[in-house]
Amino acid sequence: MILAIRLHAPRLATLALAVTLGACNLVGASAPASSGAAARPLLVATTRAPASDPGAAPFFGAERGGGLAFAQATLAPPSSTLFASLSPFDADWSVVGVGPVVTSEPAEAFARAAVGRDVLLYVHGYRETFETAAAGAAGLADGIGFRGATGLFTWPSSGATLDYGYDRESALWSRDALETLLLTLARSESGGRVHIVAHSMGSLLTLETLRFVRASGGDEAMARIGAVVLASPDVDIDLFAQGVERLGVDAGKITVITAQNDRALALSSRLAGGVVRAGAADRARLDRLGVTVADASEFGGRGLNHDLFLRDPDVRAVVERAR
Repeated sequence: MILAIRLHAPRLATLALAVTLGACNLVGASAPASSGAAARPLLVATTRAPASDPGAAPFFGAERGGGLAFAQATLAPPSSTLFASLSPFDADWSVVGVGPVVTSEPAEAFARAAVGRDVLLYVHGYRETFETAAAGAAGLADGIGFRGATGLFTWPSSGATLDYGYDRESALWSRDALETLLLTLARSESGGRVHIVAHSMGSLLTLETLRFVRASGGDEAMARIGAVVLASPDVDIDLFAQGVERLGVDAGKITVITAQNDRALALSSRLAGGVVRAGAADRARLDRLGVTVADASEFGGRGLNHDLFLRDPDVRAVVERAR
């Protein structure tokens, strides 16, 4: 296993990003990214309450629902018009429709929709609406050329900057639902693996849930979990270390994408009384935990540098090469 990866900007053409996490490649053969992309189906597992009109935007709100629910969404690719190419803003995927919301055995409905395929499950972070989270999932899957079933686990983030506390509690409240989904997928007869990419606060939800899956599902369930990529994890480093240690040998499935110049995590650290976040932690400490570390510090710009795995193709390659 490669336990430490540093991304060097002067050598972009020769990046050594073969991150070995398990036996299954996220991508398979190489595939083109978003140029000429078609509409993309998205399997949605959510603990959000449906909007008053679930058939129209915003489809799901910021309130907590009655538990896990499932729906299938369709997303349209970014516009390729000349006007869009000249815009100073990044074009993004957009939700064009969401099917009926299933609340009876939703995890089983998700598993049936994904049957026979690997799953790329995106778990979003703080300050995300359903629509921005769905766009992130579609953009990530398209960007790495993923050929299995693309899924989103979306929890009740308010999408508002000042609601950090509400978001954190909502993420933790969603642990049981995510555990149910992962165990159901692990026990399905499809034979596919579940690859998880979690961002920011979603990494806290993911790490806590994997502890549950390890405890309740054992080796058999964890064998169906493939790559686990935690991008800019907004997790207290001591809590992160505790969670990884409880996973034991399964810590080897985890890649952590870090950046010392992540300004969002710097603010989160101040809000947490100065405790460093795992996504900006000392590299040596992360290495000792047995996880793979991909340091993206040199790829940041003047922004927050908190979503480099979505915006920068060289950082996104860490996800693409995960196995």
